[in-house]
Amino acid sequence: MKTDYDVIVVGAGPGGSMAAKTAAKMGLDTLLIEKRQEIGTPVRCAEGVSKNELKDLIELDERWIAADIVGAKIYAPDGTELRMSEERAGSEVGYVLERKIFDRHLARLAAREGAEVIVKTRAFGLERSNGVATLKLMHQGEIFEVSAPIIIGADGVESKVGQWAGINTSLKLNEIESCVQYLMADIDIEPEYCHFYLGNKVAPGGYVWIFPKGEREANVGIGVLASRARRTAKEYLDEFVKRTFPQGSIVEIVVGGVPVKGPIERAVSDNVMLVGDAARHTDPITGGGILNAMKAGIYAGEVAAIAIERKDYSSKTLALYDEKWKATIGKTIGRNLLIKEKFVKFSDNELNKLAHSIAKYEVEEMSVRGLMTRLILKNPKLLWDLKDVFLKAR
Repeated sequence: MKTDYDVIVVGAGPGGSMAAKTAAKMGLDTLLIEKRQEIGTPVRCAEGVSKNELKDLIELDERWIAADIVGAKIYAPDGTELRMSEERAGSEVGYVLERKIFDRHLARLAAREGAEVIVKTRAFGLERSNGVATLKLMHQGEIFEVSAPIIIGADGVESKVGQWAGINTSLKLNEIESCVQYLMADIDIEPEYCHFYLGNKVAPGGYVWIFPKGEREANVGIGVLASRARRTAKEYLDEFVKRTFPQGSIVEIVVGGVPVKGPIERAVSDNVMLVGDAARHTDPITGGGILNAMKAGIYAGEVAAIAIERKDYSSKTLALYDEKWKATIGKTIGRNLLIKEKFVKFSDNELNKLAHSIAKYEVEEMSVRGLMTRLILKNPKLLWDLKDVFLKAR
């Protein structure tokens, strides 16, 4: 490992790897570090992505596709079912990935472009002086420093890079979902559909998901808002699993927190840009963030190249990154935050009413925007305050 680079990326998730890949492809001397010994583990993710959006970002490889999904089924608290095709269901429905393979694939793509990739390397300090940022690292018990004018923090919801750079990424109780997921085997599922269960008794402020990974295998998980839950996320999930899959086997357990804050004011500081969960780029409704992180990583890599060319690494120049993500994924995140804040206040009876109001329509052919438009028109008393977001764009 050298001591000086153009760009150092902290965290080798989808966002970090795409940032490193983009920066290296644009001719920048790039280092990508990952604190764990294996990229892609643990998998704190339901692993679902939109087919079309993923195809726009990278070339597909069947080795990291666990399931090909045709649609999503959404269940109201009373069991009323709404069905949407995968093309219409949003950015988390289409393929179910094998993240352990997928994340390593993205890191390899970064390496092929020329990025240096090093695992078991933890950053534990950041200092900035004379336009250069210096990271303090520990690798296999050895402490050393590396410097670069650009640091890209893709180090997750607990981002240390963001804290060191003075970027406000604080979260309140109603801005983070507590999540638990089981990889389950020997369960009866529809392997071609993702399933989402709503309701305050099932998952207050969130939902239960089932993402198939084979004929009798699936990710079964839950996200609940800590501010609304009376029990732990695991207790809610255990109750659902006991009722739905009494004979199933739990193969793997992962837990974590997912930010559902909506777009932060800024994701940059002098010498620093944040990507993915570190920048709160997750969808406030679904908690999904793979594609948003990948897109943000590309933007960060592009802006890094501009900053290097200008020899200006100030927040003023790096604000180009904020402009890029806010104009694209930021708009969707902001819109979905409004929906989330509205829907988490509904009782189970109100959620049932909404589902009944559109159950007879061809929901499967509606986009998320079309679905919300129909809901507003059929339930103006409940949803009229969202009309400006959806009805103007009809």
